[in-house]
Amino acid sequence: DDGNVLRFHVDYFKGGGVPIKPGEALAKQAVVEAILARHDRASNRRRFNALLATASIDDAIAYYDLFKALQAQKQAEDGDDLPLNVACIFSPPAEGNRDVAQLQEDLPQEKADNRKEPNRKKEALKAIMADYNRQYGVNFDIGTFDLYYQDVQKRIKDQKYPNSDLPHDKKIDLTIVVDMLLTGFDSQYINPLYVDRHLKYHGLIQAFSRTNRVLHGAKPCGNILDFRAQRKAVDDAIALFSGEAGERAREIWLVDPAPVGVEKLSEAVQQLEDFMQSQGVDCRPGEVASLKGDEARATFINCFREVQRIRTQLDQYTDLDPELRETIDKLLPEDDLRAFRGVYLDVAQELKARQEKTPDPNAPIQQLDFEFVLFDSALIDYDYIMKLIVRFTGQPPRKQKISREQLIGLLAGNAKFLDEREDMVEYINTLTEGKGLDEQAIREGYECFKAEKNARELAVIAEKHGLSPEALQGFIDSILSRRIFDPDALTELLHPLGLGWKVRAQKELELMDDLTTLLRKQAEGQEISGLEGYAQ
Repeated sequence: DDGNVLRFHVDYFKGGGVPIKPGEALAKQAVVEAILARHDRASNRRRFNALLATASIDDAIAYYDLFKALQAQKQAEDGDDLPLNVACIFSPPAEGNRDVAQLQEDLPQEKADNRKEPNRKKEALKAIMADYNRQYGVNFDIGTFDLYYQDVQKRIKDQKYPNSDLPHDKKIDLTIVVDMLLTGFDSQYINPLYVDRHLKYHGLIQAFSRTNRVLHGAKPCGNILDFRAQRKAVDDAIALFSGEAGERAREIWLVDPAPVGVEKLSEAVQQLEDFMQSQGVDCRPGEVASLKGDEARATFINCFREVQRIRTQLDQYTDLDPELRETIDKLLPEDDLRAFRGVYLDVAQELKARQEKTPDPNAPIQQLDFEFVLFDSALIDYDYIMKLIVRFTGQPPRKQKISREQLIGLLAGNAKFLDEREDMVEYINTLTEGKGLDEQAIREGYECFKAEKNARELAVIAEKHGLSPEALQGFIDSILSRRIFDPDALTELLHPLGLGWKVRAQKELELMDDLTTLLRKQAEGQEISGLEGYAQ
C-alpha cells in the first residue's frame, strides 16, 4: 500500500481452453510451450529474467530436459530463433556433507526428494552442471556446488547490465527451481515467475515476492503465470496478509485486470487526442512538430508518456485474449505508436538538453520526467539491428520480412539508439535491398561509414575554429582513450592561436559546445569524466 513493493498481475493459465481443476498438473510439454510462447511478452522482451517454480526435483529435471529438446527443435526449424538461456538448480544428496545438510534444513521438498533414488538425481545434476559449464565457460561440479549456487545467483543479477556491456549469452533468462531461490533471494530484474507447484499462504507470498522489487517504469508489476489454477489460494493468501485492510486485499495486492487496463489506455489515448485538437492539429505523429511553445510540447510529453506507460504494462500481460489485443491495436495502431515513440524521443531529447540549461525552476520543462526507460528494449540492441539489416539486404524485396521503413521505425522508437540513431538511419538509407551482404560486411560497412562521417564533422569543426584536423583528432582520441576530459589539454590545443586569456576562455566554450555531442556519440554511452561542465 505504501509503494515500497509492486503489485502483482496473476494469469491463471487456461490450458488451451480446457478448464484446469485447482491444483491439477498440466502436461509438462504444454507448460514449456506456453512459457516459450509468452516469455518475451511477460519479461518485457527479455529486459527481465524469470523463475520456474516446480513441485519436485524430478519435475525440475524433466522440465530442464524438455526446454533443451524443444528449443533445439525450434532452432532447427528457424535459425533466427534466439533460445532462452535456461539454468536449473536444486541441492544434491547430502551424503554426509554438512554444508549441504545444513542448506537443506531450509529446503524441505528437496531434502525429502533426495532420499529417493539419490544417485539418479545426482547424475542428473551433474549433467545439468556440465551444460552450465559449457554455456558459461566455468568449471563447477558436485563438490563445488556452493560456488555453482553463487554463480547462478550472480548471473541472475547480471541481468541489470545491458547486452552491450555483458552479452546475452553470459546471462540467464530462466532458472528452474524447487525450493532454492524462492525465499530470501532478491533481484530487481526477476520478473516473471512461472508456477507449477502448490503454494499457499506465507509460501505463496514469499515465492510471488521474488518478482515485485521496485525498479522503474518498465517494470510496472510482479508478473505471475500460474499453471495450477490456484486462484483461491492466491485470494486466501492476500486476504490473510492484508491485516485490517482485508476487504481491500485485491486492490492492495493486484494490478488492474486486462479489460480495466485497456479501458485506461483508451482514456489516455483520448486525452492525447483532445490535447492535440485543442492545439488546432490532428492527433498524428507528424503534427507534433506544429505544437507551439514549451508548454504545449511539455503537455504532449506528459500525455504520450502516460499512453506508453499503460501500453508497457499491458504488453507484459500474458492473458490478453484476441479481442482485447484487437482493441489495443485499434486504439493506436502499431505504425502510429512506433512513430509517436520516435517523435516523443526527439522532443524529449531536445527539451532535456534545454532543461539542463534553464535556471528557472518554474519553467514548464523543469517539471518533466521523460522516463526514457519506457522506450527501451533489452532485445532490440546493436546486434539485433545488425541482423535485421542483413535480412533487409540479403533477400529480394518481394521476399523480405522487414522493410527499410520498419527498420528505421524500430530505431526511431527505441531510447537505446538516441545518440546513434541518426548515423544508423543514414547508413541504412545507403544500402540496396537484396544486395546479399553478410553480417561481417554490414558491420564493417557501418564502421567505415561512421569513421568517414566523423572525419567530415571533425574537419568542419577544425576549420571553424582555426585548428589543425590532426591536432583536434589527437585531442579527441586522448579523451576517448581515457574517458576523462583534460582542461589542460584543451588549453594546449588552442595555444598555437596565440589568444589572450579572456578570448581563449570564450573560444574554449565555443569549441566544446561543438565537440560535446560528437564526443558523447563516439563514447557510445560511456561516461566521460569532467565533460559534464560543458553541458550547461
